[in-house]
Amino acid sequence: MSLHTPDLTKFPPRSPRVRLGGYVILPRCLDKGRATLAGKNGEYHYACPLDQGFLEFAGIDPEALKKELGKSDTEVLAWITANAKNKRTAPEIIAWTCWQEKRSPDNPDSRDYFNSIHKAGAPTRTDISTWFDVLDMDDYATFGGKA
Repeated sequence: MSLHTPDLTKFPPRSPRVRLGGYVILPRCLDKGRATLAGKNGEYHYACPLDQGFLEFAGIDPEALKKELGKSDTEVLAWITANAKNKRTAPEIIAWTCWQEKRSPDNPDSRDYFNSIHKAGAPTRTDISTWFDVLDMDDYATFGGKA
């Protein structure tokens, strides 16, 4: 790849909170995809359930997107805008992004998984309530931070 490829064995992908084109999750998805192509994804998975939320909302095939990952973020966003099956308006993107930022486990299985990540990384923290909170905490703790 001609662009800087993140080495996710040494540091985490961008936070799910980081936006590109108004979309949360997208920059993290791009980091994981680029690292996967380079064999540097570590324990991170491209097109995981979190990524699928974005991919389904936009109407983007993960394998088609993967073919674009040699481009810059700006170029990939332009490709997404041109090729998305679901042509979203700015208000739709904002509403979806706000919902994603506040999303928490919504069933017993996902609550158990959420709690296991929380307990492993920062069991005494009481400010972990959303998926983005737990992912940021887990990324930080995984790479040596004291959460």
